[in-house]
Amino acid sequence: MKMLYCYSLACALSLTSLIASAQTVTLDYHFNHETHKGKNGQAERFHYLWDEKASSGYSILGETFTKQGFQLKSLEDAPTAGNLKGTQVYIIVDPDKPKENPNPNYIQKADVDNIAAWVKQGGVLVMLANDSANVELPHFNKLAGVFGIHFNDDLTNHVIDDAHFADGGVSVTGNPVFKTAKRIFMKDVCSISTIGNAKPVLKNSAGATLIASSKYGKGTVIAISDPWLYDEYTNGRLPAEYENDKAAYDLVVWLKSLVPKS
Repeated sequence: MKMLYCYSLACALSLTSLIASAQTVTLDYHFNHETHKGKNGQAERFHYLWDEKASSGYSILGETFTKQGFQLKSLEDAPTAGNLKGTQVYIIVDPDKPKENPNPNYIQKADVDNIAAWVKQGGVLVMLANDSANVELPHFNKLAGVFGIHFNDDLTNHVIDDAHFADGGVSVTGNPVFKTAKRIFMKDVCSISTIGNAKPVLKNSAGATLIASSKYGKGTVIAISDPWLYDEYTNGRLPAEYENDKAAYDLVVWLKSLVPKS
């Protein structure tokens, strides 16, 4: 009986330790807060949600994070030191413009200060933009600029129609981040400029930066020029040459490696 008790205690302690060491990825639901009419005619949230299994959701990306040991969390409120506590990776995607949300929550100075302080202490911030017609860049760039990053008001990797599908293709063969993917699909995106500590991570064939990173204090900022890895582009519908599902895995593994060891 004593041996059984000790075994049970050891299992409990092991489980407690595992839970305590689990990393949390928090997805912003504040700066991106889009709604549409649901089946009952009432407004409901959609677009880039963890539990959204439609093409516009992040359910597959969420599964990729959980398979790497992350806990998923969402944040409906503006970021503060208190509600970012316990988060290792914080994702802000496609902040709203008035055409998407008549009362958008723009990124304010207090938000910039709170997020920057969190990154400085070791947080990993992921900023996903969009083509400039579909993302609110002026306030987003106030945050990005703290880290030497700027999302440009332009359009690259433009895909006119299916006959020009390859215009959205980007080779990642040999890229140090994308170790299993060889070619990805990322269409209609803005380019990124970098200064200071910020550096390009991935460029397209025209030399435009699509992914950049910047060290800031103990933390890291990753800028990506598109929401990119939502379900529409990771659910296997793309032609086989485009490996966005593998790229999602590679990205999550990379983000996990950037979290400071406690």
